[in-house]
Amino acid sequence: LAPLHKGTPRPEGVSGGARPGGREGSSLLADAAEGVGRKGVHRGLVLAGHLHGRLLHGRLLVPHARPALPRGTLGIVVRGLLLVHHALRTVGRGLRDLLARHGFGPIVAHAPYTLNLCGAEEKNRIFARETMADDLARLEHVPGQYYNFHPGSHVGQGSETGIALIADGLNAILRPDQATTVLLETMAGKGSEVGGRFEELRAILDRVELSGKVGVCLDTCHVSDGGYDIVHDLDGVLTEFDSIIGLRRLKAIHLNDSKNPPGSRKDRHACLGEGTIGLEALGRIVRHPALKDLPFCLETPNDLPGYAREIALMREMAEA
Repeated sequence: LAPLHKGTPRPEGVSGGARPGGREGSSLLADAAEGVGRKGVHRGLVLAGHLHGRLLHGRLLVPHARPALPRGTLGIVVRGLLLVHHALRTVGRGLRDLLARHGFGPIVAHAPYTLNLCGAEEKNRIFARETMADDLARLEHVPGQYYNFHPGSHVGQGSETGIALIADGLNAILRPDQATTVLLETMAGKGSEVGGRFEELRAILDRVELSGKVGVCLDTCHVSDGGYDIVHDLDGVLTEFDSIIGLRRLKAIHLNDSKNPPGSRKDRHACLGEGTIGLEALGRIVRHPALKDLPFCLETPNDLPGYAREIALMREMAEA
């Protein structure tokens, strides 16, 4: 888990997002083996937030977070400053062993927020494709995980064009033999974002040739800001999701409160219980029979002790 901060410079049309912060620390595998998951975490609540670090001289470096986080908590890096094939294989083997020994659920990796598969400029679309393909190649060293990304912003081209370009990008990236499932994230509909409506995500899925390699990640802040009433009618929202996309395609949850009223289309995350969704509704989400066994990721504007408190609170609410 690591804090995520707003304000990352973005290329054309990319809205929302964050950049991780934190100082360098010690080896992920050494830290994890010593301080993470003695009792283990199997599927569901709450696996991790998005943690970035770097690989330097064959060591995977991450922010030093051991004292602040509860056992069973692990954040995962996708990109680094120095990645070489033999080092990836070594880290992959060690990480696979650690995850298996401590009963962790699937990793939910996150693509860089600045990618835009449906940008108006071809160079930006090419950059997004190449970056995502590279990330997916790295994840093959830890098979069976998830790779989440923001579908993109059509920047005035229209949603239909955006949908087509996103599907074209996925068709260029996905491989029949890959072990990673790519997740389209539900969006708030800010600006020209694609994915603010379930119908748009379904339209992308319908155009993807290897559709079995693609699922959906539901962000609670995004869907609330997008106008879906998960506070008063969670069952109705999930029924609508099931009828349009299919609950079998829902693979992960981004668990966030929102600073905005429902339908604002703004995408501003709040700490759990401090926003317009509120703890009561978030508790219903983590306990819902259709959701409770999915991996949950925090993207709240918090510090490490704050994440530890949120994890403990949500685990308590899940068991209530």
